[in-house]
Amino acid sequence: SAFPVFRGCFGLLVWHWCWGVSAYVWRRYRINYIYLFDFNPKTVLYPHAIFNACVDETMVFLVTLLLYYKSSTHTMPVWFAPGIYPALLVLYMLSRLIFPLKQRRPLWTAIMKVWTAPLFSPTFFETYVADVFTSLVKVLLDLLWTVCFIFSGDFLLPDQVDTAEDRHGWQHAKWYKNIEVIICLFPLYIRLMQCLRKFYDSHERVPHLPNAFKYTMSQVVTLFGKFYPVLRLSCSKNSVSCGHMSAFQVTWLEIFIFSSMYSWVWDVKMDWGLGKKDYNWLGPRLMFPSTLHYYGVIVADLFLRFMWMQSLVPPSSGAHFELPAYLTAVSMVLELIRRTLWSFFRLENEHRTRTQHYGEKDDIDFVPFHFTTGHNHKYQQNNKRSGRTVLVEVLAVGISVLVLCSVVVIIAQKASAQEF
Repeated sequence: SAFPVFRGCFGLLVWHWCWGVSAYVWRRYRINYIYLFDFNPKTVLYPHAIFNACVDETMVFLVTLLLYYKSSTHTMPVWFAPGIYPALLVLYMLSRLIFPLKQRRPLWTAIMKVWTAPLFSPTFFETYVADVFTSLVKVLLDLLWTVCFIFSGDFLLPDQVDTAEDRHGWQHAKWYKNIEVIICLFPLYIRLMQCLRKFYDSHERVPHLPNAFKYTMSQVVTLFGKFYPVLRLSCSKNSVSCGHMSAFQVTWLEIFIFSSMYSWVWDVKMDWGLGKKDYNWLGPRLMFPSTLHYYGVIVADLFLRFMWMQSLVPPSSGAHFELPAYLTAVSMVLELIRRTLWSFFRLENEHRTRTQHYGEKDDIDFVPFHFTTGHNHKYQQNNKRSGRTVLVEVLAVGISVLVLCSVVVIIAQKASAQEF
């Protein structure tokens, strides 16, 4: 019954891995994300440090999931309620989000400014954080379930599948359904407010107002998902013909397709600076080595944009295009992968745009053409660990996970033998 807890933590874990991959790709192809995001070079983590943290978190996640499964199926000694294991995982993930405080403070400062849009003029990093939130809707819904699961005390109850629905009665309450809709709408509202604030500061209608329109259309799709069950219930109670319901669904589907296509075109043309006919429908001064990378991501983004739009539809909306609950984790991971691919080209375009205007005006922002990657300088080689050392550490962590899992399996087998 605690599967949404693990799924939500898994979503955060996947995004942490995606962030490490993004940092590695940006550094590999000399995209100065440290400057673009206005990070402090003294506290920013390099990719190998991010991956080390991800490995630790993955190990804790897998061990906790295994213990919960073995405990809930009574294949290992049960010393306390199985729900304790997901509760401990939540505490661990929460500590990783807060500590070390010196490194996490800039992130939480940016998040607070994002949540209070449009009170602050958004920076490039803050708009990036808000875009990431639009990709974390499914994760946020699972975190809402987790909060209710913990504070209702359900994690202390015996884990019985046949009474799980009755035990978690709060998930069927009206207030819970309303909060789900708010979570689906809030990231879109943030981006809409940021676009309007940028328009207020710059007095430039393009691109800020068309971008605001994109998020407005996405909110319309979410609102259709909210009111469709109400309309369907009213139709059934009053024994009204469902012909107009089909019209409602058709209109909803048309807006769904239009909003997805509009978002995809915006990604290619505006966010990535591609789609120029004179450059084989790509763009000038590309920083990635192969044009196949660009064409492949453009095609993938077209399909994944529809998956993203589907994630904005509230659960149990009754839409024909709503994915089954067991595919939620798949769609969640696909959206995080899409956001990672999007970030590669988004920062590349920002880097190219700023360096293109370097020296034209004294007051224009720019990006240094080169920055230290921490990989190829001889004076840093003494302070670096060799690839063999890193490989040994990764293998050690993997072996530790296997040993812990083996111990749990042995204990479970012994417990089963004693019962029989």
